Amino acid sequence: MKTIQFDRTGKPADILAVVEKDLPQPGPGEVRIKVIASPINPSDIMFVQNLYGIRPQLPSGAGFEGMGVIDAVGDGVTLPVGQRVSFTGVGTWSEYAIAHHKGLIPVPDAIPDEVAAQLFVNPFTAFAMVEASGVQADGWLMLTAAGSAFGKMVIQLCQQRGIKTIGTVRRDDLNDELKKLGLTEVINTETDDMATRVKQITDGQGVLCVLDAVGGHTATEAMKCLGRGGTMLIYGLLSRQDPMLNAGLMIFRELTIKGFWLTDWMRRATPEARQRVSREVIEALSSGKIQLPVEASYGLDDIKKAVGHADAPGRWGKILVKP
Repeated sequence: MKTIQFDRTGKPADILAVVEKDLPQPGPGEVRIKVIASPINPSDIMFVQNLYGIRPQLPSGAGFEGMGVIDAVGDGVTLPVGQRVSFTGVGTWSEYAIAHHKGLIPVPDAIPDEVAAQLFVNPFTAFAMVEASGVQADGWLMLTAAGSAFGKMVIQLCQQRGIKTIGTVRRDDLNDELKKLGLTEVINTETDDMATRVKQITDGQGVLCVLDAVGGHTATEAMKCLGRGGTMLIYGLLSRQDPMLNAGLMIFRELTIKGFWLTDWMRRATPEARQRVSREVIEALSSGKIQLPVEASYGLDDIKKAVGHADAPGRWGKILVKP
């Protein structure tokens, strides 16, 4: 079978390669999945560069999530061969992958393959972060990198819950689309003073929570947009730069700055909370209430083009790998 592998860490387009391996065999409790589609997420790009919370064990596969069809099962597995499933693991950019049956999410017929491929990382993070934000209907939530696939999902989710949103962008070409998805206000970080605009928008109150994916100067400025008792949840570092924390603001506005990582949330959350989020995600995707646009798909042989496209600015949808 063909699979994507890297033998050293670095820029994905430089080090990822297609290799041939024997077809893997599922052990007890495991299934073998014939992969249909897998997204390229920022976490995948960071993992290949050794910048993620999970360190690669070289040589390593790449890709953290995907969807496909169960092709073979090990002892103790009752799921049928042919079942469509969403799954996670290291090495989903491959023709076949092994996963434990307890981590699989059966995919309803109403969810297309390209949507099912994105079912876990972004949707679960979005639902969990909006819940963790504590923002209720009519409250203000701010998100950086609003034009990202994740940002668009948060915007749609907040609109459904009656939460008002402020999103930051670096260009204005996606503003109309973001407004149609439900974004209340847009701030261009290249031309607007972020704190001044948020003060105007919120009648001087600031926002209750900021979801930050950028870090660096953007996160530093976004911190100034928090109202008293506000919280910033940092879940990414697209700028590759750490923000500067303003101790005075933290003290006198009683702010909380903390990180968010879905892996840890899944460990901490109760089984009931995980099941509730899973039901909400599947219902939202099955009904079409939340859209997950795809900009382009690539085969394994074009993995260098795929990761280059995924890392390029100005995208409007997710890039998929389709073995």
